[in-house]
Amino acid sequence: MSRRSPVLPVLAAGVLVTLTGCVSAQVSASGEPVEGGTIVYAHQQEPACVFGGWIEQAYLSYQVLDNLVSLDENHKVVPWLAESWTASDDGLSWTFTLKKGVKFTDGTPVDAAAVAYNFDYWVKGGNSTASVWLLDYFQSATAVDDTTVRVDLLRPYPRLADNLTQGYFGIQSQHALETRTEEENCAAPIGSGAFIVDHWDRGQEIVLTRNDDYTSPPANALHTGPAHVDEIDWKFVPDATTRVAALQSHEVSAIYDVPAIQWKTLDDAGYQLEKYVTPGRPQQLSFNTQLGPFTDERVRQAFAYSLDRRQIVETIGQGVIPFEGNGGVSQTTPGYSQKAADAYSLDVAKAGELLDAAGWDQTDSDGFRTKNGKRLTVVLPYGAGSIINADGAAILQGVKEQAKATGFDVSLVPVPQSELFSGAYSTPQERDIAVGYWTAVTAGILYINWRPSTEDKPNYSNQAFYNDDVLAQLILDANSAADIDEQNDLYGQAQQYIADHALAIGLYDRLSTLAVDPSLQGVWQEHAQGGPTFYDAYFVR
Repeated sequence: MSRRSPVLPVLAAGVLVTLTGCVSAQVSASGEPVEGGTIVYAHQQEPACVFGGWIEQAYLSYQVLDNLVSLDENHKVVPWLAESWTASDDGLSWTFTLKKGVKFTDGTPVDAAAVAYNFDYWVKGGNSTASVWLLDYFQSATAVDDTTVRVDLLRPYPRLADNLTQGYFGIQSQHALETRTEEENCAAPIGSGAFIVDHWDRGQEIVLTRNDDYTSPPANALHTGPAHVDEIDWKFVPDATTRVAALQSHEVSAIYDVPAIQWKTLDDAGYQLEKYVTPGRPQQLSFNTQLGPFTDERVRQAFAYSLDRRQIVETIGQGVIPFEGNGGVSQTTPGYSQKAADAYSLDVAKAGELLDAAGWDQTDSDGFRTKNGKRLTVVLPYGAGSIINADGAAILQGVKEQAKATGFDVSLVPVPQSELFSGAYSTPQERDIAVGYWTAVTAGILYINWRPSTEDKPNYSNQAFYNDDVLAQLILDANSAADIDEQNDLYGQAQQYIADHALAIGLYDRLSTLAVDPSLQGVWQEHAQGGPTFYDAYFVR
């Protein structure tokens, strides 16, 4: 899917009718919550399915599907479909007790059998991201009775409940998964959530309507019962300037992915601004350790010393985008190591010494380092408009310019979403540096990103193509440590290992940002991934 730039007047014509007809006539001058109305929301990316393994899908499915558990603002796991849960003394068995009487929107019960079926569905490929989180841990899920689910593990996993708060673990109707086509469940999954998919106009919008029978909000929601609004018109508007203009002209009620340059303007104008710094892997640079110049640790370290990453991010980010030095996890992730984050700062002399020692000791007429007559050219592809937004692309341009001063010829390659998700630039032969993020609620993301890749068990998330049993064991031990201090110490050691060997360096923390018109109240960001939550939202005049 290539980036689209819809023309604002076209957007305005379609949206203004909705706002005038569905919202203005139903709001109250009292400022109290009013039932009804349509939230017109402008999102930046359109996924292939409502439910799936990409965060853009998790944002959507969060509106339609309920999870077993939710994460509150203090990073505490709280009830949702599950009223309570316990782990066995050996950590190998988890028992979840479900709320009684909850139904999917197709009328079938949200019972233990359906929940157990969802676990099996995830690990068998129903959700790629849910599967990798459970990989090497999940053994089976069993319905003990109608409201009791037992999940048995292959090894202890104390943070299992934390991970289940992510949108990838939304519970779907077993009946729907068994009787409907894959395309039907892709476009309109059946859950027990606050909204139902009404229709999807591909390339334009998804319309979600209120589930009038909703009875199962998470414990950290702001009210109970059905949502206040009638529907959500979830529009796909890739161009950031268009989204901001539509918000300012009151054609949409809320937008996602606020450009840093527009943040203060919208704040001064009285819009509600929300910013969530995503835990997990930050936007970072991973070096190809299998082929090319970065197989030499000295060259990786030289690249790290070539950059004043903080200056680049703070210039582009204008105080909105946080600088992140840690190549393993972001600063909002439990178990974060500041020491690992501080491992490299700008040192041009040091970078030069390392390149000299690695044999890149000559310079061509353009000022780039050479070795045996070959220029030090490194290929850095990035998902333009998908994984990397416009601010991120500007930050990468800053990386290119700074690295040039020490002799690196960085070839930036913008890759359209369709090509990126089809596997372009995914092999060691195609790239020297990978950039990207992976949202998470724990530092267990390290195992997903650094698990050794083997022929029998490939790991396509290991962007550095780095197989090291010492690093993997540190992370595995952390994942299974029952004591939080021990867990965090081991995660810290893993982050330091990544820094010491310059396997990856951080750039900036991935953000989830919202700007909301003052006429819409009660919008908040869920705390596992920062997606917009419209269940509690209501209009005022």
